[in-house]
Amino acid sequence: MVQLYNLHPFGSQQVVPCKLEPERFCGGGRDALFVAAGCKVEAFAVTGQELCQPRCSFSTLGRVLCLAYSEAGDYLAVIEEKNKATFLRAYVNWRSKRTENCRVCIRMLGHNVEAPFNETYKDQMSIIEMPLSEAPLCISCCPVKGDLLVGCTNKLVLFSLKYQIINEEFSILDFERSLIIHIDNIIPVEISFCIGYVALMSDLEVLILKLESDPKNGESVNHQPPKTNNPMKQTEDVSNETLQLESDDFVICQKPMELLGEKSSQSGISVTLESTGLADEKTKYYHVQHLLYKRFAPDISSYVFSDDIKLHSLQLLPIYQTGSLTSGRKNLSQEKELLSLFCFFSLPHVGYLYMVVKSVELMSVYQYPEKSQQAVLTPQFLHVIASNNLQCFTVRCSAAAAREEDPYVDTTLKACPPVSMDVCALRIQLFIGLKAVCHFKNHLILLTKADPEAIPERRDSPKRLLSRKGASGKLKAPSVAEAGWNLYIVDTISPVQLYKEMVDYSNTYKTAKTQSCIHLLSEAHLLVRAALMDAHQLEPGEKAELLEAFKESCGHLGDCYSRLDTQHSHLALPYYKMSGLSMAEVLTRADWVLEDGSQKYERGLIFYINHSLYENLDEELSEELAAKVVHMFHAAEPKQLPHILCSPSMKNINPLTAMSYLSKLDTSGFSSILVTLTKAAMALKMGDLDMHRNEMKRHPEMKLVCGFILEPRLLIQQRKGHIVPTDLAAHLKDTQPGLLVASVLGLQKNNKIGIEEADSFFKVLCGKDEDIIPQLLVDLWEAQLIAGLPDVVLQELFYKLTSQYIWRLSKRQPPDTIPLRTSEDLINACSHYGLIYPWVNVLISSDSLADKSYTEDLSKLQSLLCGPSFDIASIIPFLEPLSEDSIAGLSVQVLCQTRLKEYEQCIDTLLERCPEAIIPYANHELKEENRTLWWKKLLPELCHRIKCGEKGQLYLSSLKETLSVVAVELELRDFLNVLPEDGTAAFFLPYLLYCSRKKSLT
Repeated sequence: MVQLYNLHPFGSQQVVPCKLEPERFCGGGRDALFVAAGCKVEAFAVTGQELCQPRCSFSTLGRVLCLAYSEAGDYLAVIEEKNKATFLRAYVNWRSKRTENCRVCIRMLGHNVEAPFNETYKDQMSIIEMPLSEAPLCISCCPVKGDLLVGCTNKLVLFSLKYQIINEEFSILDFERSLIIHIDNIIPVEISFCIGYVALMSDLEVLILKLESDPKNGESVNHQPPKTNNPMKQTEDVSNETLQLESDDFVICQKPMELLGEKSSQSGISVTLESTGLADEKTKYYHVQHLLYKRFAPDISSYVFSDDIKLHSLQLLPIYQTGSLTSGRKNLSQEKELLSLFCFFSLPHVGYLYMVVKSVELMSVYQYPEKSQQAVLTPQFLHVIASNNLQCFTVRCSAAAAREEDPYVDTTLKACPPVSMDVCALRIQLFIGLKAVCHFKNHLILLTKADPEAIPERRDSPKRLLSRKGASGKLKAPSVAEAGWNLYIVDTISPVQLYKEMVDYSNTYKTAKTQSCIHLLSEAHLLVRAALMDAHQLEPGEKAELLEAFKESCGHLGDCYSRLDTQHSHLALPYYKMSGLSMAEVLTRADWVLEDGSQKYERGLIFYINHSLYENLDEELSEELAAKVVHMFHAAEPKQLPHILCSPSMKNINPLTAMSYLSKLDTSGFSSILVTLTKAAMALKMGDLDMHRNEMKRHPEMKLVCGFILEPRLLIQQRKGHIVPTDLAAHLKDTQPGLLVASVLGLQKNNKIGIEEADSFFKVLCGKDEDIIPQLLVDLWEAQLIAGLPDVVLQELFYKLTSQYIWRLSKRQPPDTIPLRTSEDLINACSHYGLIYPWVNVLISSDSLADKSYTEDLSKLQSLLCGPSFDIASIIPFLEPLSEDSIAGLSVQVLCQTRLKEYEQCIDTLLERCPEAIIPYANHELKEENRTLWWKKLLPELCHRIKCGEKGQLYLSSLKETLSVVAVELELRDFLNVLPEDGTAAFFLPYLLYCSRKKSLT
């Protein structure tokens, strides 16, 4: 289906001052237009509106049958006829042709030019002869690399563009015959070539191939595809005997067929590559990938009108990588990277547009109101000429390319009109006697003749058009020059100007609320998007204007989808985002009042506002707009109202207004913990503490935690990338810190907040610097350790807690708030906190500490060190602030050394600092394989220290305990060996007697 509008895509018109009637013409590059008549070519410079000036003219060696211009290399390729033979030539350096009598250099393909002749070649036009074994039928130039592809009866010949370096300052353009593509069973009438993609067309068939340069499994270049026993192919390979059956009474008709992708290799057309050049390995083609084969069936009822059943206007259209629409990147021509490729071909009454990169699919079908003669495809439009009018259709190339460039374009962030959207005819412009058309940049070149009689370029018997082998590709000579011809240049208007007209036109559909409004605005959007994809040809001012139009078009589409209740109403969100409009601007644009005065809120607007408020945009709505939003959601989606009120954007809402709507939810039976918490937050905002307390008492603490998990923004909000605690969170910090910590822990468990975000939240909430850790954050860390969060790195959490405990102990700094859990609570609730060793309690009891908080931090630290999970070695470097002179430092040091199994060092330390703890320490630690330390280390040390006389009684009692243990553990002989030689016998006699009687007692 084609929708018809009456817009004005065509702007100024000027006449090309040709001296002879044009037979062939083409344009390209920045400003080049070539017009051929007989054996002469006129070149014109098209530099802008009303400026088409003759540049030069030159004679060809034969009558011009076909010509093509290549911007890469700036050369003109021509098929010429002389003495009933056809030749292929390339005209190089044609811009230096100043006068008709200027010298012209003729050289053969690949001819080496001697250095002394460089000045001659530099200043004169050159004609490069390209010999072919068969007559050339059609040509095509690669728009990126400048390579030339030539179609012959049974093959395609590829000439690679290269440069012959004469010296450091001068090189001349040349070609190399690099590849022959042998193709059986199809005679090309038109071909198109672009970066390895080949499209060829006969009268009723189209074949698209891709030449690939990476060798597969050492595959030879001269590769013949395997023959298949496909009955389809057997039908295709019509023998000469069958062709002889054709007569005036019989016609062979073939069925229409479309084969996509790999299936197209079953078309019966044999394709073989033959490498003939010495090109670089990177540019060699090794094998062929079949992309598309399509065959049409002629209309038998009208076969006598041969032109009615011929294909025409084959074209490959590339679109290049451009980067983001909002980026300032410019894609220079030498840096072009193919993004997407499209193929167009047409029958007289219908045209077909395919996308052929990555996957091959039919994008659009164009139904013409009249019989077409020729068509040209551009990134923005399809221009079609009939005998008496010029038609302009929209295309979907930019929509398809946008999805190639960004596969995630259809999300809540970005959107693009669909490729499947109906095409439309923007204009059908009257032109009398149209014969041919070509296009470059924003110029359409039109040839008109007043006489309606036209001589077709290809004339064959209707009978032979029905068979592939009967098709003829020979170009017939044109008729004798007739009066009444003209060659026009019609400029298409700027995309921005046409875009504005489309937007104005769409206003006629706006009040009707139909899909036509969305369709036309989508067309306008794609028009601007296509122009931006070709941004390397734009001036900075033009690009800025296009970007502004692009954002404006997104705003218009957002208005449409927000206003219309359609299945695609959710698209209001990405289009509004792409428009750059603020939420307040969108709400101001929204038309909420219906014709009868009532208000209705469509799904698109609700969807946009809801998502925008959820995304924590750095925008605060005014009190008036916030009230409108609350009213909107109360009417359309009341369940979302508590979430809406928690958005930072709704900061300015009048709490009385919010409370009235929340109360209506309660009275209507819609009650939940979320409504209760929202009302409590609003009561706090109003300063009504009694109402706040009453609301908070309506549910137990665990339910309140569940409510905060449902809506984290009741506690934590983000503004301009920073975490901001709410007033409710600040109030809970003072009144219910346990609920606050439990709620944040619940948010972490449900992945509603990250670890670093939670840390920042408590630091900001408690007003602490980055280096100062509030007790509430320590409470959270302890709760994380108890809960065993899966995403928490255990050793990192140990480090946080131990660092804080050590810092407070070293600074004698009490916590800023009362800890929620004591060390005993942690030991009972968390397996990571171990029971404190008994000797540690003995050690600590020797120090009289008045500050209970100090002892709590020390107990928690000691409990962690006694736990099974702690990596002791990791904490050693951080113990330096904890002085060893204090009992706290001593206990931590000895604990760490004990966990590291440095028992002898611990014995020395305890004997020196706290002898009363040595026996409890030895009883607890010197067991099993460490039992020998009783008599090898502890006994000698005690004997030695008793001799010194210091702390004699303590050492003496410890020595007695030690001797009791050693007497039990050792045999009499061994016991005698470990006793000191200078001891008093009476002192050791009881232990000796016990040791000697030990065996008899057992």
